[in-house]
Amino acid sequence: MFANLLPLLGWIFGTFLASLGAVVTADAAARFYLQLDRPRWAPPAWLFGPMWSLLYVLMAVAAYRVWRIDGFAGARFELGLYVVQLVLNAAWSWFFFVRRTGLGSTIEAAMLWVGVAATMVVFWQRDSLAGWLFVPYLAWVTVATALTISVWRRNPELLSGQPVASR
Repeated sequence: MFANLLPLLGWIFGTFLASLGAVVTADAAARFYLQLDRPRWAPPAWLFGPMWSLLYVLMAVAAYRVWRIDGFAGARFELGLYVVQLVLNAAWSWFFFVRRTGLGSTIEAAMLWVGVAATMVVFWQRDSLAGWLFVPYLAWVTVATALTISVWRRNPELLSGQPVASR
């Protein structure tokens, strides 16, 4: 049992590393999010942390399950795609909260959606449970993409991509 626990914890730790950019800017991001005109259906700010934490655990378990079947060598493409979607996941916070670009955030969110969907499909082909573990993530990214577009449309001046200091 413990032989499997250490690699699983490694996947969880590695996956949570992708969230470091969001964690570092969490206070500023929360303040900025509260300044924005948001649609009524927007999740409350307090929900993002717990939701992303749950999703990161589900993603890590899925990656662990795929890795456990054939290792890195046997699942190079699938795990490479997993890393790509993690990078895209981390990049969204930079585009939205640091660069404050609605266009960049929207393009990035769409790319993330494609990356998550593709990873879900290739994981599913290796291990159906790993694919199922990505379903909540894809659903959340779908909502997040729609929210990004809606918030950008409602706040073009705050999400113009201009440096924060010039405002």
